[in-house]
Amino acid sequence: MAATDPVLNWSDLDRKAVDTARVLAMDAVEAAGNGHPGTAMSLAPAAYMLFNRVMRHDPTDPEWAGRDRFVLSCGHSSLTLYVQLFLSGYSLALDDLKALRQWESLTPGHPEYGHTPGVEITTGPLGQGIGNAVGMAMSARRQRGLLDPDTAAGESPFDHFVYSIASDGDIEEGVSHESSAIASVQKLGNLVVIYDDNEISIEDDTRIAKNEDVGARYEAYGWHVQTVNWRGSDPYVEDVEELWSAIQAAKAVTDKPSFIVLKTIIGFPAPKKRNTGKIHGSALGAAEITATKELLGFADRPFAIDDEVVKHTQQAVDRGRAAHAEWQKAFDAWAAGNAEGKALFDRLATRTLPVGWHKALPEFPADEKGLATRAASGKILEALAPVLPELWGGSADLAESNNTTMKGEPSFIPAEYATKEFPGHEYGRTLHFGIREHGMGSILNGIAVHGGTRPYGGTFLVFSDYMRGSVRLSALMKLPVIFVWTHDSIGIGEDGPTHQPIETVTALRAIVGLDVVRPADANETAYAWRGALEHTDRPTALALTRQNVPTIDRSKYASAEGTLKGGYILAEAASGHPEVILIASGSEVAIALTARERLEAQGTPTRVVSMPCQEWFFKQDLAYQQQVLPHGVKARVSVEAGIRMSWDRLIGDAGEAVSIEHYGASAPASVLFEQFGFTADNVVAKAHASLAKAGKILGQKTGN
Repeated sequence: MAATDPVLNWSDLDRKAVDTARVLAMDAVEAAGNGHPGTAMSLAPAAYMLFNRVMRHDPTDPEWAGRDRFVLSCGHSSLTLYVQLFLSGYSLALDDLKALRQWESLTPGHPEYGHTPGVEITTGPLGQGIGNAVGMAMSARRQRGLLDPDTAAGESPFDHFVYSIASDGDIEEGVSHESSAIASVQKLGNLVVIYDDNEISIEDDTRIAKNEDVGARYEAYGWHVQTVNWRGSDPYVEDVEELWSAIQAAKAVTDKPSFIVLKTIIGFPAPKKRNTGKIHGSALGAAEITATKELLGFADRPFAIDDEVVKHTQQAVDRGRAAHAEWQKAFDAWAAGNAEGKALFDRLATRTLPVGWHKALPEFPADEKGLATRAASGKILEALAPVLPELWGGSADLAESNNTTMKGEPSFIPAEYATKEFPGHEYGRTLHFGIREHGMGSILNGIAVHGGTRPYGGTFLVFSDYMRGSVRLSALMKLPVIFVWTHDSIGIGEDGPTHQPIETVTALRAIVGLDVVRPADANETAYAWRGALEHTDRPTALALTRQNVPTIDRSKYASAEGTLKGGYILAEAASGHPEVILIASGSEVAIALTARERLEAQGTPTRVVSMPCQEWFFKQDLAYQQQVLPHGVKARVSVEAGIRMSWDRLIGDAGEAVSIEHYGASAPASVLFEQFGFTADNVVAKAHASLAKAGKILGQKTGN
């Protein structure tokens, strides 16, 4: 992981390239009518140095596995990144900068993963990028451990750095506190964060709400901290040599993540608006742009660039190709001596699962006493461990409750921090996030976007609220993260309403692109894991029970394989022509089966549909959906120990819901299910009510 250039060699053309970046940032925001020019102007020297002197990257191959990663945590300053991509020779043209924030442009308001070549991850919600960078650095180490653990540090083709630029907003958000603390425990020497300490936010001077010594805070975490104070002299001097030396020193520290406090003046060198909140998030205006260009010696016309400057900056292409070729030699040498490792690398690079992997999934025998789906999930993970080395993860201090620890697998932790309960080493497999759900979510996203492994992370379902911002970004980026959320309903019992997620499953279903799977029993849980792993283009949430649920006798009822379709006919009406359909998820499926027996005994043909995942069900073709839920059967009852909201589409105008529309209480789970109406008797009564609405029966008691 040596520096691309041993000496900075900063020239007049480099200085002019930096000023060009400032001019392009000003003009792009002015053309758009809105945006964030100030930070892009003052960070131009640091960003240019990273892309043209520090990072190992190939603009002609943004997906090169051996590249360093860059995360712009302050995504609002997207021009900090876009301008460097243009100047470095990525497939971003000047016209793209002119189209900042416009329809179908490659330069949206915040960087978007999968949209713009060279953008490593979607950023914008502040603090997330720092957590993403931590995840990338962890992923790099895990991948090295899988493929090349014995090569000396810095000499493996899988060694690279992760760089991030962060703002005041990033370090103020709690998610960055959580992930930064984890980075220290993990001793991520491959992570370098540059903190733009310009003391300005939207509300102008940050002292109105912030007075801590951020560098000291990061020292307290255990990071290697340096300060580069460009504001320390009058007039203001951008000492690029000092920043260069700090970055080199950071790279030399291999047992700690590095944090560089870079003290800048936002909007420099704009004569009137520099160092103000106004330049943070709004255009400079024509007069201020003219004055700034005059200071810099640029022509007063939009997007004025010198061809000589662009020719100079795009030498990054030649350097990138040379570095890529040198890396390829090392990679080929490694591959020649590691046929098995090369085959694994190729499989992981495409997120391809091994042939027949699903045969390792356990089958659970019918059992009336049953098994909690969280416990079944733990057994499934243990079974998958030998066949899916890419699968790794852990919990936010709830491993025993979440059942997220693969039995016998070492922890991913520097050996000196391993414990008697959790032995491990730097290349281990079991992750420990501490009580840091939001940080866990952002780190999981970073691991997934880095590539090469498949992460999962667990906590109680109710605490998914703490990580919702990360989960939404996972869905937005279509990352195959698996969230393992247990204690999924009032079934948590005595812990009471603070821990009973009565609205949470519906709220999660509202996140576009997130598959929420609430399996009915152990075998549905196995298929839920299968579906989650086979879907490589979106995240999956597993909502699992604390309490035991019966393991359904599949000799009497349909195979749990129907889970993969999201919803399936578990038990058909005896006549084959149902008059009412009971649709249930999770632990309530067993209640629906009992209610069906009673309705059938009363002469009402009744179908039970298990609906573990609405998202998967609605992805099926209409013919299948109609087969499971025929339009002609209007009498329907949903049964789920949560609010009704997400079920109306399935039950229709004549439908009834067995749901809970208030907070829970502290009592044994069996008492709560009885008191809150999650009983076969109430399901039967609701079926009668729905049949009455549908005009199928008259005069029947309609229940509660």
